[in-house]
Amino acid sequence: MEMEKDNSLRITVIGFTTLVIAMGIGRFVFTPILPLMQNENLLTVSEGGWIASVHFLGYWIGATVASRLPLAPKLVLKVSLVIIGLTTLLMGLTDLISLWLILRFLAGALSAFCLVMVGGFYIEYLARHGQVAMQGVVFSGVGGGIALSGLAALVIMQSGIGSSQSWIIFGAVILIAAAFLFLLIGEEIPGKKTTKSAELTAEKTPLNWRNIIAYGATGVGYVIPATYLPVMARTVINDPLIFGWSWPIFGGAAFVSTILAARLQRHFSNATIWRISQLVLGAGLLLPLISGHIGMILLSGLCVGGTFMIITMMGMKEAHRLAPASDALRHIAAMTAAFAAGQMFGPLIAGLLYQVNSTFTLSLVLTSAVLFGTAFLVRK
Repeated sequence: MEMEKDNSLRITVIGFTTLVIAMGIGRFVFTPILPLMQNENLLTVSEGGWIASVHFLGYWIGATVASRLPLAPKLVLKVSLVIIGLTTLLMGLTDLISLWLILRFLAGALSAFCLVMVGGFYIEYLARHGQVAMQGVVFSGVGGGIALSGLAALVIMQSGIGSSQSWIIFGAVILIAAAFLFLLIGEEIPGKKTTKSAELTAEKTPLNWRNIIAYGATGVGYVIPATYLPVMARTVINDPLIFGWSWPIFGGAAFVSTILAARLQRHFSNATIWRISQLVLGAGLLLPLISGHIGMILLSGLCVGGTFMIITMMGMKEAHRLAPASDALRHIAAMTAAFAAGQMFGPLIAGLLYQVNSTFTLSLVLTSAVLFGTAFLVRK
């Protein structure tokens, strides 16, 4: 029993650290660096939207193929983390937008591999051993990485370090952290052993399209503030000591939210927590429209950051609940692909609309409506 508990702790640390590296930093670090790139006249808001959308295109493709990769899960995880670190570092060694598009595309695809592997194996292991609270800790890694990268970007902005050096620093941090993480990973990612014949005859259950559509809507809804929140804050106050806090607050809310959500599961179903979170997310998008005050923008960051990872966690837990273990990875990949498809179009549309009228108002209203409308698709 003690050995099993120790193994659950190790699994939790691996899952948490993987999401810090791959998602919180590797995937989202573009957001706090974007204002620096704008200040250096390297990118416009519209071009930033294109880079974000290409990154999410990579994430979508990664999500669609992750469950069908003919490689050992442990190898997929290790290779993915190394490539995420290298592509992040290389962002600082060029100023060509064409190369930035390729590098962010690769980082997106590999971050999806990591999320699907963690959601399909580590989370499943913790569920089998009754470690619900540990699942919340694993998913808090995304918010933890966002908060850390946001705080680091805040220090960088104050110290006068440019965007190129920032990319190099973050890439080096990912590679160093990945090297330490590899020491913790055992012989194989935990999971129920299946034979080749069992895999071929594994029961395939119908995909839950209501949940998939609602999950995809979250991708549309959260991605505008997740891409442009520091930019929105900077339009109100140009002092990095103030607007720079928008991203750490976003990440801090995401970090705490999944841990608290694990406690709520004692009293509420996955679907109920998911639905309420999606409604709060939709309301959070409208807050900057009520008032352009920096406080309202930061409160919006709390609402969005405090809900999108809860929805991610509840969605994956529902996939494990509704599908047999042999088929859960396919359901998780389908939901992740829907999420990625939603977030592909969000930054691109928001960036184009911003280019036309220099405001995010219309894109925020539209995405909020989508979130409100699809929240009630989630089945109890």
